[in-house]
Amino acid sequence: MDRPGAVWHTRGRMSDPIAVRNRFAMVKGAWDEHLRGVPFPPLGDGTAEQKIERLELALVDEMHRRATPETAEQAADAMWGLVHDRPDSDPVKQRVTRLHEELARMGHRGLR
Repeated sequence: MDRPGAVWHTRGRMSDPIAVRNRFAMVKGAWDEHLRGVPFPPLGDGTAEQKIERLELALVDEMHRRATPETAEQAADAMWGLVHDRPDSDPVKQRVTRLHEELARMGHRGLR
């Protein structure tokens, strides 16, 4: 007998590990590209999702810290690539939005 919602429930469980794996692959690839040679920070306790979020926040914070007026636009674009399709309530997207604005100002200083 088919149960209403059974397929949706199974699909949800199956997609979560894939989504987590994909999110980790994105942040690891961005880390390797933009922070080559910099070790991952300690991620502490928590779920895989919490650890990935902490890693994403560390990535965007460090990219912002290292940005110069000459590299600000590239850093902002790379950060936005991580979060552009996330809801506005996502904590990493909120951080990227704030840092994106600071990088835009920094980049404009470099054009003077």
